[in-house]
Amino acid sequence: MKKISRIQKAGAIIITILFILVFIYLVLAFKSHNPDSETSFGVTFSKKFANQMQLDWQETYLAILDDLNVKQVRIPTYWEDIEPAMDVYNFEDIDWQLNEAQKRDVKVILVVGRRQPRWPECHEPEWVNKLTYADSRARARKNIRVVVERYKDHSAIEMWQVENEPFLDFFGECPKMNKKELQEEIDIVRTIDDRPILITDSGELSTWYPAIKMGDYFGHTLYRVTWNKHIGYWKYFFLPPSFYRIKAYIWNEPQENVFVAELQAEPWFPGDPLKTPLKDHYKTMNVTELRENVEYVKKIGVSRAYLWGAEWWYWLKVAKEDPTMWVTAKEIFK
Repeated sequence: MKKISRIQKAGAIIITILFILVFIYLVLAFKSHNPDSETSFGVTFSKKFANQMQLDWQETYLAILDDLNVKQVRIPTYWEDIEPAMDVYNFEDIDWQLNEAQKRDVKVILVVGRRQPRWPECHEPEWVNKLTYADSRARARKNIRVVVERYKDHSAIEMWQVENEPFLDFFGECPKMNKKELQEEIDIVRTIDDRPILITDSGELSTWYPAIKMGDYFGHTLYRVTWNKHIGYWKYFFLPPSFYRIKAYIWNEPQENVFVAELQAEPWFPGDPLKTPLKDHYKTMNVTELRENVEYVKKIGVSRAYLWGAEWWYWLKVAKEDPTMWVTAKEIFK
């Protein structure tokens, strides 16, 4: 009888373990699947990014609402814009965005807190940099209180998002945040208003805990092509849609409570988008990629997905005379 070597035994054990893991994954993918789920689509709108793209930000915003007919919008409240000097507030632009949404029965997720969508993630006024960490935290809490107090009766606001990917501390130019600090901010919002709270996290780079357990709703990002200075472009070709669905299932979070807060619909820019050749824009985002990303997210089964890049579509349309991304988006929002 032929003797089995240690290498053969080890190989058999590894194959068995892999088989078991694949079997468990398939079971979870089946159990977490809801064939009746439907995904609605919205956008994130950033006045700051529209300005960076040298657009008329108000014209861009109204085009998104009126031409694309978007009915769900996520809007940041950048600290540097609303409190440019200590205790000196300017809410004119946020007021305008909310009032225009209200006129059209558009539902808004208003983002509050220190960390907000778009690089460098934290958009603080310069005067904050002169404070101690403890004082800057206190001022951040006050900023949240002031914003929520101002808009607690605004009918366009459907829910509040507290911070943006608060535990993704290795990305962006932000101080680290722990669970206790985030809970303090959530408690501030809850004492002022009873509308739901959304907490977000990275779709690919996080386990989602504890973020998924801290709000009423949970939102994750979904990027298919990314870039970093160490490896360049990276495509998540190996992640099936069930990867995201299973993560929610493991944490016992119903799919109707899970959103894709940022669905990639623009290129990942390693530099200034205005200085990046147009052909490089289209390498990582184009009509085909947009449609594929939309179909991909439908297979996950989340209740909503907020597309990331509406300002870029409009820039292509008005500055580069290429309306193809804009026209494709109109089809998605029909």
